[in-house]
Amino acid sequence: MPDATPQRLVLASASPRRLDLLRQIGLEPSAVDSADVDETPSAKETPRRLAVRLALAKAEVVASRHPQAVVLAADTVVAVGRRVLPKVETAEEGRACLNLLSGRNHRVLTAVAVASPSGRRASRLVETRVKFKRLSEPEIDAYLLSREGLGKAGGYAVQGRAGAFVIDLQGSYSAVVGLPLYETTCLLRGLGWRSL
Repeated sequence: MPDATPQRLVLASASPRRLDLLRQIGLEPSAVDSADVDETPSAKETPRRLAVRLALAKAEVVASRHPQAVVLAADTVVAVGRRVLPKVETAEEGRACLNLLSGRNHRVLTAVAVASPSGRRASRLVETRVKFKRLSEPEIDAYLLSREGLGKAGGYAVQGRAGAFVIDLQGSYSAVVGLPLYETTCLLRGLGWRSL
């Protein structure tokens, strides 16, 4: 006889965007518990490996606090070539990122990791290619003034004003926002999540 006990889902992220995306597909986590992990890239670590390592690390930290829950974690890295752009904390960092992204392609790498109470772990990486239009100085100034890019990888939020900068996007839009929904549902189902 199958276990009818409701499963708990814990979102290991403080990102309101990830919570909104989960709700968009009808999932309401039992709890939101962000993991504080060092996000400094290791020497010679590629952007892809960085995203996966951080997502798995966040899942592990939160799973240790919620051993009876299914834990969902994610990490988003914005990269130009092998260069990882920071999660912008200042206007100066934001200006440097926007100047670098202006008129060129970049990659948004979002890794999703799931930890189950049985000890099983799984992860998926989604790569989306994004191209920005050439940004004028007044456009950059106005965007920085909005403060929308603060705390965001690469210094922008595609679901906000920066959506007007995007002239091409190949891949998963929801991954650029912060959580690739198709891959997330596949991972949860694969680890036995019964509420999908």
